[in-house]
Amino acid sequence: MADADPIAMARSGLPRSPSVGHRWGLALAPQIRVFAAFFLYAFSLGSIFPRLGEIQRGMGVGEGALGLALIGTATGTLVSLSFAGPLLERMGYRRALLVLTPLVAVFFAIASWASGPLVLYFCLVPAGLCIGMVEIVVNVEADRVEHQLGRRIMNRAHGFWSFGFFAAGLMGAGVSQLGISPQLHLMVMVPVVLLAVVLLLGRFSPAPLREVAAGDAPPHFARPTLAIMTLVCVTLSAMLLEGAGADWSAIYMRDVFAASPLLCGLAVATGACTQGLMRFFADGLVDRYSPVGVARGLLSVLGVGALLVVFAPGPAWALLGLGLMGVGTSGIFPLAMSAAAQRVDRPAAVNVAALAQISFVVFLLGPPLLGQVAEHWGVRWAFGMCLPFVLLSLLAAGALGKKD
Repeated sequence: MADADPIAMARSGLPRSPSVGHRWGLALAPQIRVFAAFFLYAFSLGSIFPRLGEIQRGMGVGEGALGLALIGTATGTLVSLSFAGPLLERMGYRRALLVLTPLVAVFFAIASWASGPLVLYFCLVPAGLCIGMVEIVVNVEADRVEHQLGRRIMNRAHGFWSFGFFAAGLMGAGVSQLGISPQLHLMVMVPVVLLAVVLLLGRFSPAPLREVAAGDAPPHFARPTLAIMTLVCVTLSAMLLEGAGADWSAIYMRDVFAASPLLCGLAVATGACTQGLMRFFADGLVDRYSPVGVARGLLSVLGVGALLVVFAPGPAWALLGLGLMGVGTSGIFPLAMSAAAQRVDRPAAVNVAALAQISFVVFLLGPPLLGQVAEHWGVRWAFGMCLPFVLLSLLAAGALGKKD
């Protein structure tokens, strides 16, 4: 999810909120506060995914209906990413981060009480609206702090996003195994997230604006060229399988292996953990090898992981497959975004926005729609349907080395 940072980076000309004099919370270095913001954002966002199977059973619906309901989050996020700029200008980055991060947990707690798919859909829309605005704030702040420090922190920031998602999955696994209901779990998450936000982000004040050249701000929808569509093909499998791992891995473990609640929650956490670890090594690998070589290596690992998930004879093999999928998805989108920014046919911001918007639609809408596949052909094939896209991404990966 947080991989959509190029949208935010391209819009980094949004004015920051004025500095305020609040002094509650820990005094942290700017980059540490960025890492904390990514972690808490993902921790709040990831809390619902280990409990989706129980929420599904509580509503008494199949995977197809659940998948359609989950599009509520995608709807809100896409609207927010497209139109949040003016609201963030009025609200200010500080207030947005401190208020909206806990609100994600609030709306997920409300959604857990949904009586049916339509109610769940409408409960998830406001959660998506908050997610889109927090997505912009944390990524713009990471970009500005990176510029201020004169060294890269973006990959590590996204590593902390993965670790936040991992922590949410691990907590969800534990409380589910203890028999605590999703409703109580997600209600308790609200004060936990709120306290952590106050403690770690209470002294947050946005970094100075970066200088943005006139005309660099992208339009709300940037027209994709043939070259950008080729880069979309590179990202397609990673976006689909990352989202599928978040949405369906707990239900996969439950339906295929009758796994314990603990294992179902661990399935969500495993991919996030390996993804986060890999992101700490991504820059070094790209420096040592070519972007094309790294992408093909990651896509190969992604394909092996997805195959293991589809054909796993037992839960241990499935967890291994999900872990390999986390490794495989870790660096594909950032590599494609770098390639888009380095193209010389149009301004970098326009190419970045074009690729990010289309890829993010795939990330948000693809996995919920895979619920239809899960209902009719089994949840294994919600992952199996993504395998042809891995081959497509491998074939298109050479585009990462082209600049014209």
